[in-house]
Amino acid sequence: MKENGVMMQYFHWYINDQMKLWKKLENDAKHLHDIGISAIWMPPAYKGAGGKNDTGYGVYDMYDLGEFDQKGSVETKYGSKDDYLSSIQSLHRYDIDVYGDIVLNHRIGADEYEIVIAKEVNRLNTRQIISDEETIKVATKFTFPNRHQKYSDFTWNWTHFDGIDYDEYTHRNTIFLFKNKTWEEQVDDEHGNYDYLMGADLDFNNPETVQEVYHWAKWYLDLTNIDGLRLDAIKHISASFYKEFLSNMRQYSHKELFTVGEYWHGDVHHLIHYLQEVDFTMSLFDVPLHYHFYDASQNENYDMRTIFDDTLVKIYPMNSVTFVDNHDTEPSQSLGSFIADWFKPLAYAFILLRLEGYPCVFYGDYYGIEYENVSAKKDMLDKLFYLRENYNHGQQDDYFDHPHIIGWVKRGDEIHKPLVVIMSNQQGGIKQMHVGKQYAGMIFYDYLGSIDYDIQIDENGNGQFETNDKSLAVYIMKQ
Repeated sequence: MKENGVMMQYFHWYINDQMKLWKKLENDAKHLHDIGISAIWMPPAYKGAGGKNDTGYGVYDMYDLGEFDQKGSVETKYGSKDDYLSSIQSLHRYDIDVYGDIVLNHRIGADEYEIVIAKEVNRLNTRQIISDEETIKVATKFTFPNRHQKYSDFTWNWTHFDGIDYDEYTHRNTIFLFKNKTWEEQVDDEHGNYDYLMGADLDFNNPETVQEVYHWAKWYLDLTNIDGLRLDAIKHISASFYKEFLSNMRQYSHKELFTVGEYWHGDVHHLIHYLQEVDFTMSLFDVPLHYHFYDASQNENYDMRTIFDDTLVKIYPMNSVTFVDNHDTEPSQSLGSFIADWFKPLAYAFILLRLEGYPCVFYGDYYGIEYENVSAKKDMLDKLFYLRENYNHGQQDDYFDHPHIIGWVKRGDEIHKPLVVIMSNQQGGIKQMHVGKQYAGMIFYDYLGSIDYDIQIDENGNGQFETNDKSLAVYIMKQ
């Protein structure tokens, strides 16, 4: 992770296969470097059960990066294997780190059925068995016939999983736990035990499962030369597995291998507990902060002084990846909690113009999402990127002293000039903030252009900085 870096999530849920995302990203690498993006989170690169229509989260074959004719296509939703590798090389040429999105929780789209003995469990409390043993027909055998055992001759069968959610015999959609299997511990406690999420659920208590996952991960790191990982759905996989896995992969790759996990929970204490279980070997997305942004964007009476209360970035800033929105929070998704447009500049100022946290910018905010009528915020974000790179330095003084008008000052250092941020979620107003006596008489202006007149610093180093209604202003010194 680079100092003062910015990650971009370079996809949204409804990108289609016609876009050829890998090629677009390759051609966009110079632009991303020029605006200040230091790392790219790429979507899952392997073949999903839906072929070229799959986002990659419905994992079928992790060795197929758009190389084999499987699930109705050779290419994935985002392009071919060669396109993928070429885009990574292009990003590296422009000194942009690449984070691969990996999904280890489940497999979907098996090639053959198997007959197994299982018991039904209560969806609302998966520790509770609600049936006797029964014989079911399940999609658990993955032979990947069109890959012809290239890269791996491993065949997945029911013993490598601990449960599934469909019986072909009775056409029942419910959760089954296979005979002589147990759910993993060190997972989220929702539904009693949240090991099971979807599809055929990997059994990380089976040494063969773990060995094959390790084999794939080493192959993937060797092939791609990526710089880090985004781990999907970690609350459903034992923390002890990931603690050992990351240690092993870092030793193998001889890299820092920056890793951020998706532990989707609005209670920061769940995130803290998980970090402690993995000995802080990864960062987590700051989901509580996202929900604070959402609440503030929906309620103009929100007390802005509390926006960082009970967030990961406040408690463990070195392990917090801050974000405003992502593919899961898009309006049509099950976790839909999309931040209102008027609040987006404020939210991005919170993650881009402060010292704490590692900010992640959403592709859908930068480029827009036509399908969901989400407007592009490229111009605003480009300005915030510029401000982060050139002014996000030195001592940070907070003015969180009013429920609706707050701000902060970055003092700068020997090289960088100061920055003043002020915002309101209700009526606009003026706040006196101190930039330093050495700037007495200097003129500051709103770089974002919402305030169209200048501010002069008084003899004591103070300025009367203003913001409009439901707005953000960021002041820098005139040269």
